[in-house]
Amino acid sequence: MTVTTIEQLRIPETLDGDAAADFHQVVEVSRQARIKTWGNDKLAYTAEELFDQCHDSYEWYVVLIARSAGEIIGLAGIALPLDDNTEMAHVTLDVLPTAEGLGLGRKLLEAAELFVKGENRKVVMVETSHQSSTLDVGDTELIPASRGGGSLPLSSREARFAYSAGYDLERVEQFSVCALPLRVGLSAELTERVTTAHQHAYRVHQWMDRCPEPWAQDIVRLEQEIDGEGDGGNLADAWDVERRREAEEISRLTGRHTMVCAAECVATGMLVGFTSISILGNRSDVAFQDDTFVEQTHRGRDIGLHIKVVNLEHLMREFPQLEAIYTWNAPEKEYMRSVNEMLGFVNAGVTGQWRKDFNTIG
Repeated sequence: MTVTTIEQLRIPETLDGDAAADFHQVVEVSRQARIKTWGNDKLAYTAEELFDQCHDSYEWYVVLIARSAGEIIGLAGIALPLDDNTEMAHVTLDVLPTAEGLGLGRKLLEAAELFVKGENRKVVMVETSHQSSTLDVGDTELIPASRGGGSLPLSSREARFAYSAGYDLERVEQFSVCALPLRVGLSAELTERVTTAHQHAYRVHQWMDRCPEPWAQDIVRLEQEIDGEGDGGNLADAWDVERRREAEEISRLTGRHTMVCAAECVATGMLVGFTSISILGNRSDVAFQDDTFVEQTHRGRDIGLHIKVVNLEHLMREFPQLEAIYTWNAPEKEYMRSVNEMLGFVNAGVTGQWRKDFNTIG
């Protein structure tokens, strides 16, 4: 019987040469795992993206690898925030499809938990991914999420794995994809709808990568408000214009682009909402819809739809080679899900966020 060992991956100084061989194996294992889950590799890291993540200024990223007969067959990526939420760790597990069913995922998770405890982290988050076609629940028992109202079936292999490892399902998010370019005429139809809804009481502003100085403080305020509506984060304690500029510079150095559209209330001259899209520096086929937020007092006027339409139009002009854009939405965000449906997003599956708190384990 071949012995499987687990060790920490050495991050190479460059992606060239023999010293980077293990690193490239890790990228390929992760890619094969994504293909098994989603049917394609559009959500897989490139070597350049993983290399950048391993050198992120705001988190320490560690990779544990499982090796059998000299080959890497599985990995656990461990992200440890360095500024905010420093009691937490986020673990991502990938197992080569040909090595599934051998208990490797459990062995990797146990090793990751041991590492996390050694770094005095108290909370571990694990994500599971589920294609829509695998969620035909029938009469199976459902595991309810503690936040947001979603659930996952216990019949799901991934859900059963996390549940049996002592993790609590905290949140379920819908994962959707929209083919690009949008249907001809769709943008014009939706723009007419939104201008009718708010009667030109708002104007939009667009930028890419760096927020214009006149709007920097407003954007920081809105980002703090997003955090305030969340589940106890502490962005408001740390996030300011200086930190935003640092994040923008890091993105620039990695080749990543961020496309933003914001809504200004004409009456007050202040920004009241924004939406953003990330374009990876080493991928030319996919983009990712990030946060969309509108202040509570300005909701109900299709501002979210307006800024998303404008931002997608900008995206298609600047990056016509893109084939798709992906997004995640919480089940309770009904308006945003309806906006995405109008834009052409279709449900591809869900992700589950699972939590284990070592403080509550005896």
